[in-house]
Amino acid sequence: MEKKWVYLFKEGEASKKALLGGKGANLAEMTNIGLPVPYGFTVTTEACAEFYNQGEKLSDEIKAQVDECMKVIEEQSGKKFGDINDPLLVSVRSGAAISMPGMMDTILNLGLNDDSVIGLATKTENERFAYDSYRRFIQMFSDVVLSVPKYLFENVLDDAKEENGYESDTELTTEDLKKIVDEYKAIYKKEVRKAFPQDPKEQLEMAINAVFSSWNNARAITYRNIHNLSHSMGTAVNVQSMVFGNMGDDSGTGVAFSRNPATGENKLFGEFLMNAQGEDVVAGIRTPKTIDELGDIMPEVYAQFKEITENLEKHYKDMQDIEFTIEKGKLFILQTRNGKRTADAALRAAVEMVGEGLITKNEALLRIEPSSLDQLLHPTFDETTMVEAEALTKGLPASPGAASGKVYFTAHEAVAAVGKGEAVILVRKETSPEDIEGMNVANGILTARGGMTSHAAVVARGMGKCCVAGCDEVRVNEEAKEFTIKGEKFVEGDTISLDGSTGKVYKGSIKTVEPNLSGNFAQLMEWADETRTLKVRTNADTPVDSETAVRFGAEGIGLCRTEHMFFDEERIPEVRKMILSETVEQRKEALEKILPMQKADFKGIYKVMKERPVTVRLLDPPLHEFLPQEEADIKALSDDMNVSIEKMKEVINSLHEFNPMLGHRGCRLAITYPEIAVMQTRAIIEAAIEVNAEEGVCIKPEIMIPLAGMKTELEYLKGIVENTVEDVIAEKDGKLEYLVGTMIEIPRAAVTADEIAEVSEFFSFGTNDLTQMGFGFSRDDAGKFIGEYIDKEILPRDPFQSIDQAGIGKLVEIGVNLGRKTRNDLKIGVCGEHGGDPESIDFFYRAGLDYVSCSPYRVPIARLAAAQAVLNNK
Repeated sequence: MEKKWVYLFKEGEASKKALLGGKGANLAEMTNIGLPVPYGFTVTTEACAEFYNQGEKLSDEIKAQVDECMKVIEEQSGKKFGDINDPLLVSVRSGAAISMPGMMDTILNLGLNDDSVIGLATKTENERFAYDSYRRFIQMFSDVVLSVPKYLFENVLDDAKEENGYESDTELTTEDLKKIVDEYKAIYKKEVRKAFPQDPKEQLEMAINAVFSSWNNARAITYRNIHNLSHSMGTAVNVQSMVFGNMGDDSGTGVAFSRNPATGENKLFGEFLMNAQGEDVVAGIRTPKTIDELGDIMPEVYAQFKEITENLEKHYKDMQDIEFTIEKGKLFILQTRNGKRTADAALRAAVEMVGEGLITKNEALLRIEPSSLDQLLHPTFDETTMVEAEALTKGLPASPGAASGKVYFTAHEAVAAVGKGEAVILVRKETSPEDIEGMNVANGILTARGGMTSHAAVVARGMGKCCVAGCDEVRVNEEAKEFTIKGEKFVEGDTISLDGSTGKVYKGSIKTVEPNLSGNFAQLMEWADETRTLKVRTNADTPVDSETAVRFGAEGIGLCRTEHMFFDEERIPEVRKMILSETVEQRKEALEKILPMQKADFKGIYKVMKERPVTVRLLDPPLHEFLPQEEADIKALSDDMNVSIEKMKEVINSLHEFNPMLGHRGCRLAITYPEIAVMQTRAIIEAAIEVNAEEGVCIKPEIMIPLAGMKTELEYLKGIVENTVEDVIAEKDGKLEYLVGTMIEIPRAAVTADEIAEVSEFFSFGTNDLTQMGFGFSRDDAGKFIGEYIDKEILPRDPFQSIDQAGIGKLVEIGVNLGRKTRNDLKIGVCGEHGGDPESIDFFYRAGLDYVSCSPYRVPIARLAAAQAVLNNK
């Protein structure tokens, strides 16, 4: 049986979206529910794949089916394709299964030639309209099919208007348009070296070929990369009989949304132009009128259109984006699709549609893209002030939000400037843990190097700070306290603005507006919490972060990184003395001074979290990260410790490692220097006992040992932790429940999880390091080549942003299954960056984890994604 490559609209339906594309499926659906849709047919996405299989040519079988469908349209319309007296004209449009607005190509008025334009003029008794349609067709066909530059045609049009003193295209006379048509054909002949095609069948075949080819144009590929869409779907082609909005003052065209796409308000929103064709509205050649004004000009048509939009929204149960044309007072619907909207609008529309009985709570939850909530959780630039904003360059949108401030180049200077009441943007080549204090006080962070999972990006997201990273055009000279962008110099104290949601860097200050998390947002989160089974914790290291996370709905802390507490200006000298101590006694003496500081931090966090679980990770980074690099800092430390500068430099150099991420860090530090683990355990437990007594709560600390790859490592350190806990409980005459677990971040730990679970009372997957070690990619350097891997489809997406389910995910599944085989009540979570990624959260749900942990500002995203995981996997 012959394969069906082409479907008449009446043969299709909405469920065939993958085959007919979104536009084709909706045209079929609207035809079948009786709406005024011009006749037409769809050449399928399968035909697109066949087109590429045939070396970018239409097969004879596809061409034959197109011919058959054209005959049906001729019968339905009573017109003939190519007839010189009453020609059937068609539009040719792309239509992928997933809407890609503006990414592919459209041709209108196809079928016109030098003879049929005369027939069209006679039949319609409107010669101006006929030649206006012909000049539009020549330009669109030339541009889309043969890539003749648009500006060549636009120059001719502009010259004609200027010569005659016209303001608008509508003032062009028939004679003007005839002359323009001749000039357009001359441009075509010069550029293509052939006369403009006069055979409508040849025009149609060339147009279908061009739309299929546009699937792989540069902008369509870029759009799919940005939105993580498959490149293999292909596009359908819709061929539809033309209706004309440019036949005079009783004709027009427009685009409208069933609700406001910016705010979600349940009110018709759109624009139209009288005596125009569709591209006029989009191109902005003339200023359109608001859709409300159609009620004044054509009240009956407006009433009919309003009724149709309401019916379409009820039928599709979603906000619709509708294209329409009015021909001689008669309304036609050319397209409907689910409308693109802001996060704010999506939230309002979803919640209100539940209230209207249009959709269920579950449908509302699935309607919102979790990552889009980022737009609502951070300050954003005030749109009314953005008109004047001057964009300087663009980097990676590493952490969302908007910020303005004066430029400073070191953490020390940033802290000092904030102390004077200044708003600060910290600018660095790249950040390191030493910059933590400056990052903490800054409004935003800009780095010239680093990727989406660089130190700057990860820490900024954790703090809810706006960050633009990997900004190649920013040349930073930290010594001279200046940076340049495209030759323009900025020095300390100059003001810039960052948009962490787009990666753009602006000159000067831009006003920001704060988010509102009540109302519709709170309602949706309530529905998400009723639905999800995965708990959502946060990665937080301070009481302030903890408060933010609780406000956003965090149910505990899944990762408290104790090293971030060491970088405080008052503490770092003692930390450095501890590291550089030559004897255990010296080290203990330094640790004694750090103990009360750590304990105070934990008490502050416990008081915020109350009875919510708190997982505290013992010291993880390599020690050299805490040591001074600047000459002045080295001298100050050597004076304080009464050691020569030469000796100090020698010790610092001895701690340098060739590959510190695989070196002396994590549990290896505590095995070498057990006194560090003892101090930290004591701080964790003393704080818990004291807060339980002071606040009347029941805190049950979870002590996490990082980077363990062997059961024996964990046994050794768990013994030290337990002995310390028992000592503290005896000293305090208290009692306390606690857990000792580990972070699974080494592949060996995942594949021996059954042995490790004999000792560990909980697991937390550190997927940042697990990805790094599993792939053998340095996460700080991977940004240099990951983009190429994605462009060349070697990787579908950055594995540091969304977990590699086939490889790293398999290690997680092995770890979960083996761990629970040994200890069936083993509590398992994830605390890497993937804990806030919606696609990864769906995987963690399926893998059987108990909770995910993410930065405070991603908690609502994780709550919604966890609810969607339940609904999507039913």
